[in-house]
This record gives sequence, C-alpha cells and structure tokens, in this order.
Amino acid sequence: STQSTWGFSQRRPSSAKMESASRQTLTVKDVSAADFISGYARHLKRTAGFELPKWVDVVKTATFKELAPYDADWFYVRAASVARHIYIRGGVGVGAFKKIYGGRVRRGTRPNHFGTASGKIVRYIMQQLEKLNVIEKDFKGGRRITQNGQRDLDRIASQIGSSRS
Repeated sequence: STQSTWGFSQRRPSSAKMESASRQTLTVKDVSAADFISGYARHLKRTAGFELPKWVDVVKTATFKELAPYDADWFYVRAASVARHIYIRGGVGVGAFKKIYGGRVRRGTRPNHFGTASGKIVRYIMQQLEKLNVIEKDFKGGRRITQNGQRDLDRIASQIGSSRS
C-alpha cells in the first residue's frame, strides 16, 4: 500500500516483511546500554573462567574517590561496560578507559580538575576478557572484539531484547 505525505509517496512494508524483521537477531547496539550491561554482568558472574581478584573488596576505582564501590558486583558491571565499549568502538586501550571512567577531583577551595581512574582495574578486566576469548589485542594498539566475543555479546543482547518485548 502507498501513502502520500506532502506530495511524496511512501511505500509501507507488508506485514510479512515486518514479521521477518522482528525475528532478526538483535545486536548490542539494538539494546539499551543499562539493560545490556546488567545482563552481561549477570552472565559474567555465572561464568567459571572470569576470576575476581582478591583485592576487589578493598580497592577504590580512582585516587580521587574516598570509598570503594558499595555494590558487591561492581567488578562484573565494570567488566560488562568495558566489553560493551570495546564492541562498539574497538581499538581502545587502558589509557582511554582511564579517561572514560575518570572524574572530577575536588580540591577543596581550589578549582576542580579532571582525574583519571585506576588503570590496574581496567587492565585486569581486559586480561580476564582475553582469557575468556571475548577480546584480543589489536595490532594497531588497544583491544578489539573477537568473533567469539561478538557472537556471545550478540546472543546475550538478543536474549535481553526478547525478554523486554
């Protein structure tokens, strides 16, 4: 069927085409970031190969922070966020993630400045994701997603998308 809008004719897809489009697999880019990160964090928590460091409960995420994170599963959430970011934009390394997770250093009466986050946390997460074969080192620098990693992240994203609809 055609429909006219301001003199332009638009063709609407048939219902069969719309049904086949809804059955397509969803990717990480099709799911909201918060939903995907929480779902992938739950997946990483169940995964046997992802090991938590022994310092996870005492470490601060940056030098300008006063306390460690309140959430007990914060490490899995950060790892899911790192994996999602590498999926969307490959070639990022530890230095880029230090800037991404950095924040404001409050210096009392003096002006605030930007401070970077801890590099050890990001480096350890990347090493664990490499061990799970989710990411790999890029020859141009930084890390990139592997084929297995892209398949796993897309599978989890499609599960999240199907449960939301």
